[in-house]
Amino acid sequence: MNLGVFGSALVLGISAIGSAIGICIAGQASIGAWKKCYLSNKAAPFILTVFAGAPLTQTIYGFLLMQQMQGSSADPTFLFSLGIASSLAIAFSAVAQGMAGASGADALAESGKGFSQYITVVGLCETVALFVLVFSMVAIG
Repeated sequence: MNLGVFGSALVLGISAIGSAIGICIAGQASIGAWKKCYLSNKAAPFILTVFAGAPLTQTIYGFLLMQQMQGSSADPTFLFSLGIASSLAIAFSAVAQGMAGASGADALAESGKGFSQYITVVGLCETVALFVLVFSMVAIG
């Protein structure tokens, strides 16, 4: 078995697992926030879907990095190690983003204010995954 190919497959798989967990966390909070709105006879803001869907992009980053790794002639052991480290960082970014999105969804539904501040924090979590993607691509060469 080629460790480099296995490492590139792990990048997509583990990144997607992180996205799924992050979406679950933020999605549950968004649904709970909508429920609170409905029970209070308040308008349920559709914008909460932004918080729920934000962690999905880490799957795209995993795919892009996988493609780069598959076309690389770098040492297979290096690619395997990079695949594990990068995918875990991207996955944890998605989980953190889901947690931040959950808090943002709850706060926005309750107060009706602060979307730009909440989405900024969600974006900061995203930045970790973007940095990992870019730095990993640079490391591959």
